[in-house]
Amino acid sequence: MKNIRICAHIAAILAHTVRIRKVWIVHAAQMAFAAPYAGACPPGRKADPAMAISDWDEIRTAYYVARHGTVSGAAQALGVHHATVIRHIDALEGRLGSKLFQRHARGYTPTEAGADLLQVAQVTEDQFSQLAGRIRGGGADVSGELAVTSLVQLSPLIVPVLARFQMAHPDVNIRLLTGERLFRLEYGEAHVAIRAGSAPDDPDNVVQPFFRAPMALYGSADYVARHGRPESDADLRGHRFAGYSAETSPAPFEQWLRKAVPPEAVVFRGADTRVLIDAVRAGVGLGFLTRWEAADANLVEVMAPRDEWAVAMWLVSHVDLHRTPKVQAILAELKQAVHDWPADWVA
Repeated sequence: MKNIRICAHIAAILAHTVRIRKVWIVHAAQMAFAAPYAGACPPGRKADPAMAISDWDEIRTAYYVARHGTVSGAAQALGVHHATVIRHIDALEGRLGSKLFQRHARGYTPTEAGADLLQVAQVTEDQFSQLAGRIRGGGADVSGELAVTSLVQLSPLIVPVLARFQMAHPDVNIRLLTGERLFRLEYGEAHVAIRAGSAPDDPDNVVQPFFRAPMALYGSADYVARHGRPESDADLRGHRFAGYSAETSPAPFEQWLRKAVPPEAVVFRGADTRVLIDAVRAGVGLGFLTRWEAADANLVEVMAPRDEWAVAMWLVSHVDLHRTPKVQAILAELKQAVHDWPADWVA
């Protein structure tokens, strides 16, 4: 009888959560689909702008089809007949007036519209798991997909941490996202973000200090042999530099450089840190790099790190997912890792 009461309590809470979540899903879906896909309605269907998504089961079905890539795989995972899966997808596409999947011989592939909706479904699924875990008494299970977004230049530091984490939690599948765009935590594009610069101020995110990355000025041995080593800031005006493409970059070392040397002194620009490393290594000019980047490139440090050049790094997670076991576990792992890195790499 006690178990029956507990199950009934869980069901009531989940039902209430679903009712609340539907409002959020409807709003997110309408925002996501209203403009970009107005002309993407499947043949024979007419989008009804007043029609809202009213059934979480349909969205969850679409999410499982995307995860498994086939109707049969989704049906097996959900414990339903494959006809039910097809009916849910058709109904959902009809409600939205937009095609969510490309059908082909190997299965189903999300369209751009489908990918947008599935990001909403991903974060909702995670939140349901979080709620169930809290009800069961906290839930120590660490499993499923874990997406971390980071600057690509942090890869030498972050990848070993993620590798150890995955070995300790073999039921976790890790994705490290290093694209140039800002991945949106509120749509479930990532569980944890490592951001650089000023502290993120989105009220829906939990922001924690991670570390400060010291930046030093480097050149190749060949460049130093040809042009000499600058002994003071005044000497920098006689040197050439490699910098980032954005001439208004907010990075503290870039701001400092704009004041220290004339614009024409920056003779090479690139959008990716790896390009700048190669440029400095090729002898194009001096450039600001972290010590772990410069060590791998075998470069000469011509000016030691200064506090005004350092870049602050932050750990960011969405408030709805912050307390999930896997997010808490990876945050703890990342914070611990800082203490294991060489002392001159972080501050």
